[in-house]
Amino acid sequence: MSVVILDFGSQFTRLIARRFRELGAYSVILPGSAPLERILQENPQGIVLSGGPSSVYDENAPKPAPGVLDLDVPVLGVCYGMQFLAQQAGGDVKRAGKREYGKADLTEYGGQLFAGIQGEFVAWMSHSDSVTALPEGYEVVAQTADTPVTAIENTVTRRYGVQFHPEVVHTPKGGQLLGNFLDICGVKRDWTAEHIIDELIADVRTQVGDGRVLLAISGGVDSSTLGLLLARAVGERLTAVFIDHGLLRLGEREQVEAALRPLGVNLITVDARTEFMAALGGVSDPEQKRKIIGREFIRAFEREARTHGPFDFLAQGTLYPDVIESAGGEGAANIKSHHNVGGLPDDLAFKLVEPFRTLFKDEVREIARLLGLPDAVRMRHPFPGPGLAIRCLGAISEEKLDILRRVDDIFISGLREFGLYDGCSQALAILTPIQSVGVMGDERTYSFTAALRAVTTDDFMTAEWARLPYDFLATMSNRIVNQVHEVNRVVYDITGKPPATIEWE
Repeated sequence: MSVVILDFGSQFTRLIARRFRELGAYSVILPGSAPLERILQENPQGIVLSGGPSSVYDENAPKPAPGVLDLDVPVLGVCYGMQFLAQQAGGDVKRAGKREYGKADLTEYGGQLFAGIQGEFVAWMSHSDSVTALPEGYEVVAQTADTPVTAIENTVTRRYGVQFHPEVVHTPKGGQLLGNFLDICGVKRDWTAEHIIDELIADVRTQVGDGRVLLAISGGVDSSTLGLLLARAVGERLTAVFIDHGLLRLGEREQVEAALRPLGVNLITVDARTEFMAALGGVSDPEQKRKIIGREFIRAFEREARTHGPFDFLAQGTLYPDVIESAGGEGAANIKSHHNVGGLPDDLAFKLVEPFRTLFKDEVREIARLLGLPDAVRMRHPFPGPGLAIRCLGAISEEKLDILRRVDDIFISGLREFGLYDGCSQALAILTPIQSVGVMGDERTYSFTAALRAVTTDDFMTAEWARLPYDFLATMSNRIVNQVHEVNRVVYDITGKPPATIEWE
């Protein structure tokens, strides 16, 4: 028994499943065009039609398979899903006179979806089309100043629609609304992290069989947790390999080895700095850098496989935000390729094992806790596979990487010193190609500009910039320009996600 979410290409679709999981309900995501027979296999108690970038009037607008909307289960349409639901029932959808994007206050709300919700209701909007005429049997149950039809419902057919995104953190009471939909569906709330672990182990054993697994490991929470999970699933048939690609932070290789080997992980460290730097020489385009790094990672693993193998499978700690940003969802727009999603060569010699492909960072952390991973590793900030290559803007060099390592070390060490590290979800330093005039010791300087960035987020799909104290930022700026003489200007990034991404490249 589950809630089936049909994905029409929204970058927030997986958040709907995540919210349902937080509410203790099992849910699955299927392509928006999934056949009726496939949907029925899940024995759905409710269906959600996700948002998406299309208009219902586009020639190739996505839509559910015939018969899906005839099922006798509650249906919730979100954004595009609401527009499609209204249009198919005989309503009108038109291009809005004013595009609504960002936070909006509901001026009125009511009905079954909003049952028990009181006070201010802030909703996250992102739409150009709007429902302008209701289908027969529907009524408006919410509106904003700019969108008269913000939520609709038909209590007889149990069809509901919201023009906003209740699944994102920017809709604070959206979880209550989704909980009300679960109550309408009559869904049991017994889904836990323990269930996830059991399913992941069973899936790995089914996929791998008697094969041997080579794990791409970085020492971060994702790959470390994956190592523990795979050890449970396949035991001694797992070999973990850490590739030092020369794009790590200061002292990171030694930290990785010290953190994982005591946990019983069979860790092999490979020095591939020469190969990676040669392949990245003169490359400034961030997409090319990511793809080159992905290719070189695989080549390095293939070399290790020939030495320590044979191996049948390559395991990676790919998370869903990586997948969706690389256009892994049906109809989704490509934002940026991730080295372990978009950069794999066509002649890959392994079959991929990616158990965390449908999970978010916080879910992996909870799994890590249940598997016994120490908090020092479990709560470490994410660090991207391409490493400092995507934090050093433009073409990289050993000199620029050295500058960036020192800046990053001062910033991260400072966050820990001032007790601010755990209050940030991710923090990083960026070396920009911008050089500017400065004055140090009564002498003119012409040096690099370093950017600092820290964000807070629950899911890494959306994020707010961290409100770090001014005194702390002033201290960091002074330390950086005094200790890293190649930098004479420090700026702090105060952009959220969206519209920006967390990493700069």
